[in-house]
Parts: sequence; structure tokens; C-alpha cells
Amino acid sequence: MIIDFHTHTFPDALAPRAVAGMAAAADMMNYSDGTASGLLASMARSGIDAAVLAPVVTKPRQTEDINRAAAAVNAAFQGRGLISLAGIHPDTESPEKVLKSLAAQGFFGIKLHPLFQGVPIDDERNVRIVEYAASLDMIVLIHAGADPNYPGLDYASPRRLLALLERVPHRKIILAHMAGFDNWDEAAALWGAPCYIDTAVAMGPWRRRNGQPSPAAPMDSAGFVRAVRAHGAERVLFGSDSPWSDQGEALSAVRASGLTGGELSAVLGGNGAKLLGWEG
Repeated sequence: MIIDFHTHTFPDALAPRAVAGMAAAADMMNYSDGTASGLLASMARSGIDAAVLAPVVTKPRQTEDINRAAAAVNAAFQGRGLISLAGIHPDTESPEKVLKSLAAQGFFGIKLHPLFQGVPIDDERNVRIVEYAASLDMIVLIHAGADPNYPGLDYASPRRLLALLERVPHRKIILAHMAGFDNWDEAAALWGAPCYIDTAVAMGPWRRRNGQPSPAAPMDSAGFVRAVRAHGAERVLFGSDSPWSDQGEALSAVRASGLTGGELSAVLGGNGAKLLGWEG
């Protein structure tokens, strides 16, 4: 089974506006239309069996609507390959109450994006959320490193992520983008930390809207393999960041990187299945 542990969709009515706006703001291509059906079509083309959706709550007032949409995805696509995390904002009122409710609804985890949410990951508000999520045994997927929408902002920098991990030693934390998008030298300090990392857009493809390569420097294959082995292949998850990357190209890049068969089996699906409790 191949599991893409890092994807994004939007409700059908919102997707055209949301995808177009984000693509224009960051000058990046989108490789699907941002809908659930568009993601399923991409998965079918790429040979991907399941995908984890990672909604981002950018304002506290969005929390209920975004999680209602995520719950609808989980209900509609149960057994069809899509499963959504929930979202929460650091300024959400009574975050413990919200997290407890999300866990009771069957959500297995949450997504935090310090740059889009405007709160550093090592801020007490985020620490509080991660601590309580850990007490509920929930997965916490965190954007790690730079972001083209917020050049120069260090809210998810490796040093801040290290500070969080020192405060909250929760083994179900996932640091996206190999622990530090476009901050590979700094991210190396996190390889080997007691958490998961995902491969989203680490090696590309990530392109400008005109099809030209992005200014972000991707990892080369040798550097990617070193990172996987430094962290431990048993704690690395395949991710594409669809619709901002082509799932098939992302999958091919990992397969061609030089990892062994056993490492590929773990990264492309085995680790994700264990984390989701899908092992027989």
C-alpha cells in the first residue's frame, strides 16, 4: 500500500478560489484542482492507494466549519482512500475542549501551520495544543521550515521545532518537508529526533506558475537518502503536498533516490499504515 501522508483539498465550492489565490500569492503551480475528486483522480494516475488530508485553520473562527468539512470527507470517502486530519488554531478558545471533541469524533490527528497561523511553533499557545494532543495520543502534523507565502519568517524554523520537541516529547509529531523546507542544513539537527518527518516537496517537483523551477533549492537524491538514514527510515513518511506537487513525480523521485527496497516499503506506506493503525 502506498500512502501519501501530506495532501490538501478544499470543499468543491471553495476550491477554485482557494487554489487560484494561493497559487498567485506564492507564484506556484497547482497540479490538481484542489477538490477531493481531483485528488482521487491524481492518486489513480499515480498508483497511490490512500491520502491523508491536512486542513489549515488560519483564523480561530474557521475552526468549526473546517472541521465539519473534514468530517464530511471522512464520512463520504471512508474506505475510498481519503482520510482527513482536523485543524485547530493556536488562538482557538478552549483548545483542550476542542481537541477532546475532535478525538471523540474519530479524528486521528491535527495539522498546525505556524506561518499561515501567525504563531511561532514554540509559542506557549502551540505548546499547549501539542501537549494536550499528545495526552489524547493524536498525531500532530506540523509545517516545518520556510514557506513561499512568507519569505524570511522563521515561525517553523528547525531551531523553534527543536525547542518544541524538547518541551513535548511526543512520538506522533510529524515534521513536514523533511523537517525544514528550504532549510536543509538547519533541518539536519532534527534528523534522528524522536518524531516522524515527511518527504513533501523535499526533492520537488515544485514550480512557478509559468512552469519554471521554484527558487527553493530541492534536495538531491544523495542528500535525501542521507537524511532518511540519519533520521531512520522507519520514521519517514511519503508526502507530496498535492495540489502543489505532482503526486506521480513525487513518488518517482523517492523511488529513484537510491533507497533500498526495505526502506522504500517503509517510507511509501508501511510506516504510515502503522501510524494509522491499519496493520492487520
